[in-house]
Amino acid sequence: MSQVDALIENAQTLRRRVARLRFAPPVTHVYNPLVYAWAPHEAYLRKAGAGRKRVVFLGMNPGPWGMAQTGVPFGEVAAARDWIGVDAPVSKPKNEHPKRPVEGFACRRSEVSGRRLWGLFAGRFGSADAFFREHFVANYCPLVFMTESGKNHTPDKLPAAEREPLAAACEAHLAELLERLRPEWAVGVGKYAENCLDRVAGERVRVTTVLHPSPASPAANRGWAEAATGQLEAAGVW
Repeated sequence: MSQVDALIENAQTLRRRVARLRFAPPVTHVYNPLVYAWAPHEAYLRKAGAGRKRVVFLGMNPGPWGMAQTGVPFGEVAAARDWIGVDAPVSKPKNEHPKRPVEGFACRRSEVSGRRLWGLFAGRFGSADAFFREHFVANYCPLVFMTESGKNHTPDKLPAAEREPLAAACEAHLAELLERLRPEWAVGVGKYAENCLDRVAGERVRVTTVLHPSPASPAANRGWAEAATGQLEAAGVW
């Protein structure tokens, strides 16, 4: 089995495991883009997953206008389609929230975090192929959680009885991902992802973090690309 095929099989295993989980209020809607946006996710793995990676970037879970639309981690539509080169059919989640419609690559909303993250990589490496020679981007959890109002509900806010089986599935997937990619560095995009890496990465992988690019972070709105580049250079990643 090729490395890319192994990554695809690993993602399919994660898809099955999290699909069996159930979540109680305040969560009312759960999106699993590994189901309805599987085609672009598989295309992303085929595009990005070949060869050993020196650096793996890890996010927490999909944003409603990013991976929830495109199946690509931090998958802001323009970045996923025009820079990475992924464009494939996307269907609908079973229980779609009226305030968070899934429109796939036709979505006109921009995922700011994804625009910032992939924009940094585009500015530094030029082409996606050049970036993916040594780098890979993944999410810890593939699910999007929403409350009745449509507000995003992050995995860290789940009660322990729901969080623990989810973590078991996500961490098994992450461990296999790191085993296959054999990175020198694993970079948590935000502290939550860094903590996940600390639990899973083991001694062979050096773990560090960058400021999360979310517009909800005042620090990220004061020159995120420059701040993240400084963190990566100071750590020795770049």
